[in-house]
Amino acid sequence: MNGLLIVAGCAILWIGGELLVRGARDLARALGLSSLVVGLTVVAFGTSSPELAATLTAAYQGAPDVAFGNVVGSNLANLGLILGLTALLWPLETHARLLFREMPFMVLASLLLFLVVRDLSLTRFEGIAFLALLAVFLIYLVRCEAGSAVSNDATSGAKWLSLVLVAVGILLLTFGARALIAGAVGTARGMGISERVIGLTMVAIGTSLPELASCLVAARHREGDIVLGNLIGSNIFNILCILGVTAAVHPFAIHGEGVWVDLTAMLAMSVLIWPFLATGMRIQRWEGGVLLAGYLAYIGFLFA
Repeated sequence: MNGLLIVAGCAILWIGGELLVRGARDLARALGLSSLVVGLTVVAFGTSSPELAATLTAAYQGAPDVAFGNVVGSNLANLGLILGLTALLWPLETHARLLFREMPFMVLASLLLFLVVRDLSLTRFEGIAFLALLAVFLIYLVRCEAGSAVSNDATSGAKWLSLVLVAVGILLLTFGARALIAGAVGTARGMGISERVIGLTMVAIGTSLPELASCLVAARHREGDIVLGNLIGSNIFNILCILGVTAAVHPFAIHGEGVWVDLTAMLAMSVLIWPFLATGMRIQRWEGGVLLAGYLAYIGFLFA
């Protein structure tokens, strides 16, 4: 049964990724926006919806380590596993504005989380502050894009079709990820693996599968801006929105064991890709290999 779920989940994820990337690309053209901005917003927020559902559920069920570990682990998986694997298969190119506009915000959000949880808790006030900071980022992003948007003559029907493709793609990605998570988490708990490790690995990787599927499809179509926008936007969304919403509605404490190692690894990975992108505005194969090797070393440390 678990094997069937895995096979079905992988198939659904790939179909959903194809639809999402095609819809996002067409939507960007129809609205006169760049693929980077659509990746940072529509694609990133859509593919992060499984993390939001998993984190809220874990917090309400009294498993704060799974909730917090899911977000930190997902961010690590986005940069180390997904970006590393994608760049290893297809080198990724992007624009300079990503380096100076969105990358600093992702590093800032990671650093802010590191500082905020020094008391090993997330309060309601901190959750609301995270959400306010996310609103500032989105407003800034829209204003920056407003000056560079290009005119287009797309019909309203084309725009709606693009939105439908995006919505259906996100739904398929969510269902595919849930099928895989159900089998993985059940197996891990049966083996006696700790809740923290389950959150950082099984749940985090499982809820990151929509990003993985959509990024592999986008990279195959040479849509580097969608890949990088999706992953950077997802990391910002995971910290500011998912932890923000969760803490605002259900403040929770975090167990101290290993949390600083996890946060340090997330912050280091966030900083590492900055110089990678700065050299030629691309992530090359060997750089993808470094990111993937770093992530695998971190996973090995968790299970050591």
